Amino acid sequence: MTDRILTDLDFDSFALHEGLSQGLHQAGFTRLTPIQALTLPETLGGNDVAGQAQTGTGKTAAFLVTLMQRLLTRQARGDRRTQDPRAVILAPTRELAIQIHKDAVQLGHATGLRLALVYGGVDYDKQRAQFAEGVDVLIGTPGRLIDYFKQHVFSLRAIDVVVLDEADRMFDLGFIKDIRFLMRKMPPPAERQGLLFSATLSHRVLELAYEHMNNPKTLKVETDSVTGARVAQRVYFPASEEKLPLLIGLMARMDAQRSIVFVNTKNAAEQVHSRLEKHGFPSAILSGDVPQQKRQTLLKRFQDGELSILVATDVAARGLHIPAVSHVFNFDLPQDSEDYVHRIGRTARFGASGDAISFACERYAISLPDIEQFIGQRIPVEPITSELLADVAPLTFNRRPPSSKKGPPRDGQRKPRQRRRGPKPEAAEAAVAPQVIEPAG
Repeated sequence: MTDRILTDLDFDSFALHEGLSQGLHQAGFTRLTPIQALTLPETLGGNDVAGQAQTGTGKTAAFLVTLMQRLLTRQARGDRRTQDPRAVILAPTRELAIQIHKDAVQLGHATGLRLALVYGGVDYDKQRAQFAEGVDVLIGTPGRLIDYFKQHVFSLRAIDVVVLDEADRMFDLGFIKDIRFLMRKMPPPAERQGLLFSATLSHRVLELAYEHMNNPKTLKVETDSVTGARVAQRVYFPASEEKLPLLIGLMARMDAQRSIVFVNTKNAAEQVHSRLEKHGFPSAILSGDVPQQKRQTLLKRFQDGELSILVATDVAARGLHIPAVSHVFNFDLPQDSEDYVHRIGRTARFGASGDAISFACERYAISLPDIEQFIGQRIPVEPITSELLADVAPLTFNRRPPSSKKGPPRDGQRKPRQRRRGPKPEAAEAAVAPQVIEPAG
């Protein structure tokens, strides 16, 4: 995989609208990233595109530039009302929708385009009031969009561009029926432009693209691995009771300015957070049941450097654009290989370097072979020495692990010890009850 983060192609070569060009320059955007260089010649020419690239490589700017340029250079439909958006950007989570809106405000402040942001959990009447002021670009999560649509707050008959971001996550969270519902309410694919971007383009995502887009071109940034080249990955094989001492021991020895510790359950998040606080590591929890207002406050404190550690479940693995995350710890290995890619994609963004450290304990080590097969590489194993283990009491989980057939131990791996099964991973809970991520009102 190439280490080049920027190409030799620059935005000025596309003769963009003056207001959009001004926003790009003020944001410091000059040369294109590989995914932008690959897709923009197609999308600015009016073609539908399904694009794949690793997280943190500029996919958001790619579709925002295309969308804004199209709206600024084409007339709106004659029967359009002021509350009817000309473009819709659909995101699977509130965090991602908020981030897209923030980027759109930055790039489009000189264009005169009116932006609206809607998502579940907060500000129902305040968000609804945006439509009365007029909307050109509507950014939001599927549930809240459908809620307003069914109340006839706006229509989708004037849509000229539709963007689907992180489509694979839409499937994971059970939003695909909602996406299909919204797509059917828009003009037919031949009368609008469709853009789909994701870190992974699975079979089911491509099927969705071909069903609701106009002969989309599938474009992928060619890499030797689906993980970033600047992410230094390594794995330890601790017993369950060694995981917390190892985590604290590693944090005490490394310069981890801003870290995310991923766990699979809310129970584990609470325990890890409590112990980190007790041993002098200020942290916060980000999980599916944290209220939206509190979640935004925690994220801002983390982004501003007031908190150096975020303990998170997979609700935080996608859609968070947090700069300068130096370390990602997989305290629990994820049970889905794609989640591993999205977790470690929180570090080494836009050319920075970062560390991804995973603990393969007896409960979750079974996921490691699938992860390595998915990313196309073996993760280097690090030995556990007594010096790495802090003198702290271990976490306790009083359930048995799932029964499974385990292969031979890896180099540096200890013989698994029998433990009890932990609580159901939150990722599964989210799939069963997506309203935790996207409340209806």
